[in-house]
Amino acid sequence: MSEELNSESIKISLSEGITWADNYRKDRGIEEGKRKKVDGFLIPLETLKLVLDQDIQAVRAYNGINNYGEQTLIFVGAKWDPEKKIYVDVFRNDGLLTGGDVVYDGARPVPPYGDPDSPLNP
Repeated sequence: MSEELNSESIKISLSEGITWADNYRKDRGIEEGKRKKVDGFLIPLETLKLVLDQDIQAVRAYNGINNYGEQTLIFVGAKWDPEKKIYVDVFRNDGLLTGGDVVYDGARPVPPYGDPDSPLNP
């Protein structure tokens, strides 16, 4: 993935998001020392704007492993359901992606996309 953030990689189909989340749940690379530990994420402002531009009350982030093998976050809006007494995921169908419903990505793992001069960078 390029270091530069762009909106092309922010919208992913819900089905791809499900695959990425499943990849993360099945991954044993971190436990076995095959995958680097992620300390944080660089999140494009555009990702947050797209998620927040919905009729929602919260945002949920799921862990995933994208098509590049990088750990990422998958963002979805959430809205309180008084009957279920939980926040339920809200998906937008923007008609642009196969499968219709959209979730949002664009998060870049730290490392390698960190600020080497930040006091938060180990």
